[in-house]
Amino acid sequence: MVKRTHGYRYKSRKLLRKKPRERGMRGLSRLLYEYKPGDKVVIDIDPTFISTAPHRRYQGKVGVVMGVRGRAYVVETYLGDKKKIVITTADHLRPFQGGS
Repeated sequence: MVKRTHGYRYKSRKLLRKKPRERGMRGLSRLLYEYKPGDKVVIDIDPTFISTAPHRRYQGKVGVVMGVRGRAYVVETYLGDKKKIVITTADHLRPFQGGS
């Protein structure tokens, strides 16, 4: 019996897929948005950019921008009651629209 792989994008076919109307590059307004430390962001993985994408377990999580590393942002988020640090580019972030 062959051992089943559990790779980085395992069980993520539906999660990391674009709808037909979303295909192609994202709009410029999303890429030109500047995040400052303290801003709340939502981790929204863009399947176009695989190399900078965070793990699928962080999809939809709300975090706080802690700083910048080159072109990437350091985002602090919680996974259950554990504090986690995610380093990713602006392609996978969008501003948090919720209250407070």
